[in-house]
Amino acid sequence: MVETLTIKDQIRKLIELQKLDGEIYTFKRDLREKPQNLAKLKEEFESKKVNLKAHEDQYKSLQLTHKALEGDMKSFDDNIAKANSQLSVLKTNKEYTAKLTEIENIKADKSLVEEKIINSYDAMDAAKAAIEKEKVVVAEEEKKYVAEKKVIEDSIKVLEDKARVLEVQRAAIAPLVPKISLGRYERVLQHTDGLAIVPVNNGVCAGCYMNVPAQVANQIKMNKELVFCETCARIIYLEEDL
Repeated sequence: MVETLTIKDQIRKLIELQKLDGEIYTFKRDLREKPQNLAKLKEEFESKKVNLKAHEDQYKSLQLTHKALEGDMKSFDDNIAKANSQLSVLKTNKEYTAKLTEIENIKADKSLVEEKIINSYDAMDAAKAAIEKEKVVVAEEEKKYVAEKKVIEDSIKVLEDKARVLEVQRAAIAPLVPKISLGRYERVLQHTDGLAIVPVNNGVCAGCYMNVPAQVANQIKMNKELVFCETCARIIYLEEDL
């Protein structure tokens, strides 16, 4: 049956294939783009978490500083206790006065650290409040991200289902075209963005919009073989002849 198809019949079948292949090409192109869209969406969401991480890092840094200050406070207390214990064994007023001065200097330094500790509490409270505030923002952004991600994933499933249906329809038509003609059509299809066969409108190829020479147009009318555009290599035909 395939071998007896006239050139006109072959072109009609190829036009049917082209309609399916055009849609399949579009769906597959969209399917290639969807993962890129998902990656971009994820990247945008991750960028929204930068401020939260910055606040969290700041809070950790403040905690380390606070811990170090508390360590300093313990050292001061230990030094004061040690100095006080030494007062009772001093033998001269000069030594006693010097030790008291040493204790007062330690207390003065301790007082500065105490002030820093109080300030660190305020800074940590502020950082913690900023973290909680930013968590609310990130939570809202995550909701948007998850919703948009689902839309894209659902659209991928729809496109895959549509492409499968078209592939089944294509599989029913392709065997009806002679293998040589089908092979030529499919080779062109791979290199012309999913558009392998086009009509000639008013002497112009509908694929590349270049003029089709009169000699080529006459060759089409003879219906002896498939004719290809000299410019874009697509199969061309005259609608009025079908």
